Parts: sequence; C-alpha cells; structure tokens
Amino acid sequence: MPPHLAANPDTQNEIAREERRSALRTIRRVGPYLWPEEQAWVKRRVVIAMAFLLIAKLIAVSTPLFYKRAVDTLSGDLPELAIGAIGLTLAYGLARLMNVGFQQLRDATFARVGQRALRQLALETFTHMHQLSLRYHITRKTGGLSRIIERGVKGVEFLLRFLLFSIGPLFLELLLVGIVLAVLFDIWYLVVVAVTIGLYIWFTFKVTEWRVRLRRKMNEQDTDANQKAIDSLLNFETVKYFNAEGREAARYDSAMKGYEAAAVKTATSLATLNFGQSLIITSGLVIVMVMAAMGVQSGALTVGDFVMVNAYMIQITMPLNFLGTVYREIRQSLVDMGQMFDLLDQPAEVTDKPNAPAIDVRGGVVELDDVRFSYDPTRPILKGVSLKVGAGESVALVGPSGSGKSTIGRLLFRFYDVADGAIRIDGQDLRDVTQDSLHRSIGVVPQDTVLFNDTVRYNIAYGRDNATDDEIVAAAKAARIHGFIEALPEGYDTQVGERGLKLSGGEKQRVGIARTLLKDPPILLLDEATSALDTETEAQIQGALKRAGEGRTVITIAHRLSTISDADRIVVLEAGEVIEEGTHEALLGRGGRYAQLWARQQADPDAG
Repeated sequence: MPPHLAANPDTQNEIAREERRSALRTIRRVGPYLWPEEQAWVKRRVVIAMAFLLIAKLIAVSTPLFYKRAVDTLSGDLPELAIGAIGLTLAYGLARLMNVGFQQLRDATFARVGQRALRQLALETFTHMHQLSLRYHITRKTGGLSRIIERGVKGVEFLLRFLLFSIGPLFLELLLVGIVLAVLFDIWYLVVVAVTIGLYIWFTFKVTEWRVRLRRKMNEQDTDANQKAIDSLLNFETVKYFNAEGREAARYDSAMKGYEAAAVKTATSLATLNFGQSLIITSGLVIVMVMAAMGVQSGALTVGDFVMVNAYMIQITMPLNFLGTVYREIRQSLVDMGQMFDLLDQPAEVTDKPNAPAIDVRGGVVELDDVRFSYDPTRPILKGVSLKVGAGESVALVGPSGSGKSTIGRLLFRFYDVADGAIRIDGQDLRDVTQDSLHRSIGVVPQDTVLFNDTVRYNIAYGRDNATDDEIVAAAKAARIHGFIEALPEGYDTQVGERGLKLSGGEKQRVGIARTLLKDPPILLLDEATSALDTETEAQIQGALKRAGEGRTVITIAHRLSTISDADRIVVLEAGEVIEEGTHEALLGRGGRYAQLWARQQADPDAG
C-alpha cells in the first residue's frame, strides 16, 4: 500500500469496510458446503457433531464441581459421602475423559464434512481456472496463482471447523461458567469475569486486525517470491543461456528480503498480542482468586470453593488464549479464501450459450466471414478476413510475423471470440455450439509442444481418453517416433521431465503429433508443426501428416514455405488482411508478395 494511502484514515476505514464485506461474502459462499440442500447426510453429520459439542461443554462446566466436592470431603468441610473422596476424584477424572471423548467424537463426525467441502471447492476452483480464457492465463503469473489457490483451499476446512466448533462454543462455555459463578458465589465474580473477558476480546480483536494487515503484506511478499522462483525454474535453460543465475538469485533474494521484513513485524506483533492477553487474563485471575481467598478466610467459602473457582478460571483461560489464535487464523482464512473467491468470480470471457448444441461436423467446411479481432482495442490484428476452406481441403496460411496467422488458429479453436464477423464450421457459428464438442473436432499440433511431467505413454495417450496400447503405438508409428521410444531403456514408460525437457525439440514435436493423430479429429490445425525438426525427419513427418490429413480438412500455419508448397491452396496474410491466395505455382507466377517471400527464403532459409 502506498504510504500516502496508509496514512489516510478515510482510506483505511474504506479498506476495513471492504474487508468486512469480503469476509461476509466469503462466509456466505462457504455456508452451502456446510449445509447443502441436496445432501441430507451432511446435515445429519453436522447436527450429530453439534450434539457431541453441547454434551462436551456441559460436562466441562460440571467437572470442577466434582473437584470441589472431593477437596471439601478431604478437608472435612463436607461430611463423608457414600462414594467418598476417592470416588469423587474418580468421577472428576471420568468427567474430564468424557469431555475429551465427546470432543474427539465431534471432530471425527465432522471430518468427512470438512474434507468434502475442501475437495468440492478445490475442484470448483480448478475447473473454473480451465474455463477462463487464454487472455486471462497469459496475463497471470503461475506461481502467484497457484499459491492463492493453495492457501484458499486449505482455509476452507479450517474456517468450517473453527467457525462451528470454536467461536460459538467458546462463548457458550463462558456464559455457562459465568452463570455458575454468579449462582454459587456472588454477582461480583461474574462482573470481574465479564469485564476481564470483555477487555480480553477487545484487545485481541484490535491487535489481531492490525496483525492481519501485517500478515497480508507478508503473504504478498511470499506470493511475489514464489512466483519469481517458479518463473525462474520454468525458464531454467534460458537462465543458463545468459549466465543469469546470480541475477535470478538477486531477484529472488530481493523478494525474500521484503518477506523477511514483513515476517519480523508479524512475529513482533505476535509477542505484543501474547503479552497483552496474558496481562489481562492474569489480572482477572488474580482478582477472582483474591476474592475467593478472602471468602475462605472469612468462613463464607470452603477450600473446595477456592479450588473450584481456580479450576473455572483456568478452564476459561485456555479457550480465551486459543481465541486470539482462532480469530487471527479465521481472519487470515477469510482473506485467503476471499482471494480465491475473487478468482472464482472472475468471469469466463468465452462461454457457451444456454442449451447450446454440440457441433455436427459433416464435411469440415471452415469459413471465416469478415472476421475482425484485436487483443488490444488500439491495435487491430485481423481487419476483415474472409476465407473458406472446403471439406477435405488442405489450406496453408502464410505471411510475415504479426500478420495474424496464429490468431486465426486461436479463434478457430475458440480461445477467443471474434470481435466482429463470424467463423463457421459446416455452417454452424462457433459461438452457437459447445466448446467441448468444438475442441473434440479440432486437432492442434502447436509450434511449441509442451508435455506433462509423466511418461511418454501418458503424453501420447492424452490425445484420447481410454486409448489402448495398440492405438498409442499406432499413433507413435504414424508420427515416426515409435523406433526412438522402443530404443529408450524404459520404452513407453520413460519419464519426459518437466515440460518434456528430457526430450529434444524434435522428439517433443513428434510426441505432440502422435497424440493429435491419436485424437483422430475431422479438422487438423498445424501451427508450425514441423518447425523443430531436422530436414530428414521433417520430410518423414510431412508424409505422415499428409496421410493423416487424407479425408480431413487441414489448415496449416507455416513459416517455411517449402513445407506447404503442395497445399491445395495457399493464403497470404499481411497486416491482418488477405492479400493473395492460390496454388503454389499460381502465386509464384503472379510475382506478388508470396513470390517475394519464396525468393527470400530460397536465398536465406531463415528469412520470413
């Protein structure tokens, strides 16, 4: 927070009000997980857990009475009872055991409810993250996003448990103890206890609110350090290429320095909180014990009464000490979960229309009708592109960098929606059909194939759920990678490493081609699919892709024109517009932009 804002009381008050609104929103969002309308077993477990809680509290309040009777019997202040002092002592021990036993029964009963809520919310968050647009994900930092989700999900079970079993039960126990002291002793005992508790709660809440702000700052620094670490490790090779280990360490240390300063303030504030709480509680305890001692000296109270008062004060001191921690953790959980619910409230940019049908791909005709699009309104990318790819036709999109080739591929897969115009497959506007069915109908081999940190088998099988081993092998053979895999010590069970770093660029690309072939879609989108391959392998893959494209509509985004010279049609894009289209021979004969690009690449294969 900027210093001028931090010093502004109005700004601080507005931030506090916003935090309270966020906390109330979070509690309302969590409530249905605790009391779901459609699941009676969850409600039943909550009710049973609450019953165990109430029994435990009643036993806890009655336990010091057995202690008092035993002490009075031993000191001669009470006549010997039938069960005797030993019997009363055993009853006291049994009551303590039953108190703990019912608390554990409560926790065991509620455990399934809490874990179910954690699982459901984690799944909801994970699913929602995949529903957000590509635009959202490329503007977020993976490390920071993962830490927000991790902290938020972990806060669910804690919040449910402690809201239900700590705050409410604590005040119930304090009320019961206060009533017992007022009835059995004097109203002034209740007054002292009430004032002590009131001061304690006021002090705890005030200091904890201060500590929550410090803790939030510490979390921000933690998130910053974490995302820098993950970003650096994901780009391990780049760091090595530029001898930037020291630079990365300095960036990470700078973030950790901020975390260190915030953590020191948090620890110091905790010491202040603990000492203040101890001062208030100890003062109240001493005052009450002095009152009881004076009562014993005057003969108004027995030694057992003195011991019972001490037991009750210790009994309420323990949960009050716990209150500071619980309140702080609940506030922190609310903050963490609030950040996660902010993610859940992030609207999906690309959504299905209500009751949208699945796409029906009959021939695979792809049509772009005056398509306009921009990532930034001030910088248009496509400026009215119209293009039709016939069923089973192979069309290549070429042009210099920034001409809009890859953007067309992203719009076809509906990573984004067009700003104007329409894209249709077999006459069906992509915005009118479900994304799931659209994605099943298009196979994409991207320029940069990213693999999961799993086996080769898993990465190829990712192309189609429940694929058999024979189908996986057939796809690998079609992608000309089966021989390489077989030569590996562990074959198809070889681990490919983080993002597939254990494989070369060409090997990763062939695995990507294999899983797309396994998907067996009616439409193929090849985005520089052979760019990472050597000339000999590229020729083999080109043959495999050509066979795979038979009977399918194939759209190829290409940089190297030699790879698409046999396409049925070549479309040349420049500055977001179609400037030429035709066959390779026709475009060369025209002597236009395509011919210029071809001549340049023949002279310099790396030229665009």
